[in-house]
Amino acid sequence: MSALNNQKTNSQNRLSLLSSVSEKSQVTQIRLRIHIPKCYLQAPVISQLISTYGLVVNITKAVLQQNTEGCFDIELRGTVPQISSGLAYLESLNLRIVGKPNADGDSWSY
Repeated sequence: MSALNNQKTNSQNRLSLLSSVSEKSQVTQIRLRIHIPKCYLQAPVISQLISTYGLVVNITKAVLQQNTEGCFDIELRGTVPQISSGLAYLESLNLRIVGKPNADGDSWSY
């Protein structure tokens, strides 16, 4: 039961990042900071977003060091289903994700 509640919470988090988009086929953009634990530093996490989910990924900042957590500030561009699927993939890896729903306008919100 807790897994089901956690799945609903994750789905709600994804929807809140995409709440400003009215049509599922409309291309939109979101900005995220993804914290990458050291166990995934050699994994093609960002590449998967492009090849598997068809997202356009713009890395605006990256902080990576050997043997420690790293992070990426990225912009994802795609349709709502593409972005939602990409976010579900990132969540399945148990990555910490901080986001801002609207990439236009003010600065990052943490």
